[in-house]
Amino acid sequence: MCASIPTISSPSKRWTVIADAPPGAVDRRTLVGVVGASLLAGCAATGATNRPLAGGSACLPPVRAREDRLIRQVVGLRPFRPSGFVVREASFGDKRLVHNYGHGGAGITLSWGSSRLATNIGLPGHRGAVAVIGAGVMGLTTARLVQEAGYPVTLYAKALPPETTSNIAGGQWYPSLLYRRSRLTPAFTAQLKAAAAYAYQRFQIMVGDDYGVRWMTNYQLSDSPPSESAKDELLASMLPENRALPAGAMGFGSPYVSQWSGMLIEPPRFLRAMLRDIRVAGGEVEIRDFADPSQIADLPERLIFNCTGLGARDLFGDTELQPMRGQLAVLMPQPEVDYAYETAGGAYMFSRSDGVLLGGTADLGDWSLDPDPETTRRLIRLHAGIANAMRCA
Repeated sequence: MCASIPTISSPSKRWTVIADAPPGAVDRRTLVGVVGASLLAGCAATGATNRPLAGGSACLPPVRAREDRLIRQVVGLRPFRPSGFVVREASFGDKRLVHNYGHGGAGITLSWGSSRLATNIGLPGHRGAVAVIGAGVMGLTTARLVQEAGYPVTLYAKALPPETTSNIAGGQWYPSLLYRRSRLTPAFTAQLKAAAAYAYQRFQIMVGDDYGVRWMTNYQLSDSPPSESAKDELLASMLPENRALPAGAMGFGSPYVSQWSGMLIEPPRFLRAMLRDIRVAGGEVEIRDFADPSQIADLPERLIFNCTGLGARDLFGDTELQPMRGQLAVLMPQPEVDYAYETAGGAYMFSRSDGVLLGGTADLGDWSLDPDPETTRRLIRLHAGIANAMRCA
């Protein structure tokens, strides 16, 4: 008995499409809202291990996307700037202030690289202790690089992991939802290339259970061939095993399937380990919420790194910063699902040790942190359709 993918009704305002999105190496996230699927219908696949297709190739175990497997719904607000993230020094009285914020959906991905750019600006010639404001992934990686350079550091934050926006992230290494193509400049392109290159190398040496970093095969599913114009030269060297597969490869009921290998970072593990490392290396951690810049100016440190993410909008008057709301439906873990996929419409599945993450929303300008039950139902229905269309012998 063959099951067809259910039709997804017209998206509501929670399922917005961000036009003018950056190109992706395998056409990833050029549309970031979940706008439905038109994959080929096939036979439902069941079971816990890869099984052969009629032609002898492997068939992946499908995700068991059902509402009775839902274990949590989470919402996070990405700090999105149409012109891209900020790494620069700013005038700040008799002190030095270096900004490092505004990374959209690429915070985990670019963290090490962006923080290296920031410390390369701030640390040369500095003497004495250093302050880092914010304990999300940018604050933690900045603090560790400060320590590695031999400086004492104090991390000031209103919340610590697991109560940070970074903990909500899916954690796949891929620069996405980062800027608007029309706002791209040569200066920002150079900044992005430098940040991505260093972060890509840094995460590789952290692979393992301790930091929750591992390599994972990714599949891109589409009902139309990938556009050559969508290839991202920036990422070409950072997506190994990137290639097109035959129609129906790995059991997917899609006429076009491509594959690439990337790193998956599990934020709960990674952030917890990073905070541990900062403390073990002698870093101080102080819970403090800053209402205005004058309170930051009162800190004893003469060099301050601002890693407050979306908080920089009010704290430093950056009105270009906007919330880009993302919601995830998390299902019970499926250890046999050791891959990730994404559709041309932006819906994605990441399999982690703490659950199977279903996502793909990007609601620009929405400040709500309350999960929307209908969004969760749509995510589950869409991914159930993908699973039901998988064709196995």
